[in-house]
Amino acid sequence: MQCTNCAAEVPVRKKFCGQCGAAVARRCPACGAANLVPNKFCGDCGTKLRGDSPAVVQTVRDSRPVERRQLTVLFCDLVGSTALSARLDPEDFSAIIAGYRSCITETIDCFDGFVARHHGDGAMVYFGYPQAHEDDAERAVQASLALVQAVSSLPTKEKLSARVGIATGLALVGDMSDSAVSEEHGILGDTPNLAARLQSLAQPGGVIISDRTKTIAGPQFEYRDLGKVEIKGFVKPVAAWQVAGKTTVTSRSHALESGDLLPLIGRDEEMELLLRRWERAKSGEGQVVLLSGEAGIGKSRLTVALSEQLAREPHIRLRYFCSPQHTDSALYPVIGEIMRAAGFAHDDSPQAKTEKLDALLAQSSTSPQDGALFAEMLSLPPSGLYPAIEVEPQLRRQKTLNALASHIETLERINPVLMILEDAHWADPTSLELFARAVDLAVSHRLLILVTFRPEFSAPWIGRPHVTALTLNRLTRRDIDSLIEGVVGTRSLPARIRQDIIERTDGIPLFAEEITKAVLDAEGESDAQRTFAGAPTPVVTVPASLQASLMSRLDRLGPAKDVAQVAAAIGREFPYTLLAAVAGKPEVELNSALDRLIAAGLLFRQGTPPHASYLFKHALVQDAAYSTLLREPTR
Repeated sequence: MQCTNCAAEVPVRKKFCGQCGAAVARRCPACGAANLVPNKFCGDCGTKLRGDSPAVVQTVRDSRPVERRQLTVLFCDLVGSTALSARLDPEDFSAIIAGYRSCITETIDCFDGFVARHHGDGAMVYFGYPQAHEDDAERAVQASLALVQAVSSLPTKEKLSARVGIATGLALVGDMSDSAVSEEHGILGDTPNLAARLQSLAQPGGVIISDRTKTIAGPQFEYRDLGKVEIKGFVKPVAAWQVAGKTTVTSRSHALESGDLLPLIGRDEEMELLLRRWERAKSGEGQVVLLSGEAGIGKSRLTVALSEQLAREPHIRLRYFCSPQHTDSALYPVIGEIMRAAGFAHDDSPQAKTEKLDALLAQSSTSPQDGALFAEMLSLPPSGLYPAIEVEPQLRRQKTLNALASHIETLERINPVLMILEDAHWADPTSLELFARAVDLAVSHRLLILVTFRPEFSAPWIGRPHVTALTLNRLTRRDIDSLIEGVVGTRSLPARIRQDIIERTDGIPLFAEEITKAVLDAEGESDAQRTFAGAPTPVVTVPASLQASLMSRLDRLGPAKDVAQVAAAIGREFPYTLLAAVAGKPEVELNSALDRLIAAGLLFRQGTPPHASYLFKHALVQDAAYSTLLREPTR
């Protein structure tokens, strides 16, 4: 395709024109709007973008105002590049740098990061801008591990290695052309400085991250404590961690199983229903429970509590974790469950994995033919145990689904089976097809299927006699108070701050838990009191652990995000007339944006414009929208 700015040819999947720097975009098949390549949904109408949508190239200078954002910033550089440039012919060195930069871009693309700039042998990457994801910190760490591996594997005569530093924190980011610095996608703040300093401390092939990044990324990675290190430009020593690799934990939902959990609060009725469905399933009358609720409402916590209740009963538990990074990866949650059940380790050889798989399948007397399909699904090479299967892709897919369904039936004959599909809103189509078969099986088998998902997912099995729909509601004020008490423990929390937390978190247990922890982690009571004093304080009011999740909701709004920001500056509740006066948008555009905010579940409306009033569904969503604004426009 050609760049419409300079007419240069732009390779497929590239984000920017290599000649003029204009940003590559692709047309929405529904409304025709141009969208940047990393985006999966249209920013104007919400339609899912196809990879083959006609591409265009456009400048984005006017579309990226400066915002306050929590970002995870990744710095990467090529180790020993100075010596390499002195030893090689300039053209040879240039070819190496070109391959190295291409490797960075392609690797970062896989994790939906944004390569802000290349400078010499270094690169700066944003996670959380221009599109936030609720797992930006995890994506950054995963990308760094993939990146150092990819650089070391580049097919060059010279052995190359990279090193990476990552930091998470508040920054100003956007088009800085109106300030002292003139650049697009510029960034100001100590977060990029810290990432760059941490990168300089890393060994070749190493990854060093900040304490905040480590806290947010959580137990999906192994870390080595480097203690507090002196870093140039920072008054106090900074805690640093080396990333040693991945753990067997695949998601935040999975992490709950091994974490320190508060007692289950306010879900007695829901637990009783699940236990009744389990009793019916054990008798051969299989059951399906569709557990829905908004993010942070406690769906995963309830599934863990059910597993704890059944721990002493003879049964087989199969737990499948979907991921926002693998919505197009066929059978991703199924593969993860099999790998965990077989006991795969990251450093296992293919032969060791094959032997572990064979031991697992032997427990259910799986046929060699089905075993070969399992091995292929797990990307294991053909072996004496499981030779290669020569069939057409579509037939292989059906045979694999048949083998998986047969495996579930075999397990059910041994013991009752509890199947849990976590976060079905991120499930790939093939996994959903497998669960559709399992739902059919459940009618006459000792099988309880528990599917968790957010409201945007439309479960296709509602209405069948053995299917129960269960929606989790927000907790009562008394329940939230009990939860806060569990977090506080023996520490002290002033009653006024406790009440403010109850008000601000709107009955969402995750919000209440995280914001209570943030307040307790403040250096003193005066800091804690400032958390809730006056206008929202963007650094403290929305804990770092929730920033990415809330911002990802706002970034998906397209033009409606601007309206959400203006509304947030007015207050949690606001009349249509005041918003119209302040927003300065045409009536049709304003009404469309408000409809989008309501459809996204961010606003409630009472009445009809122009006599309507609106309320942010969550105070923390209002805080997150407000926090992106610079101080000057809010005055």
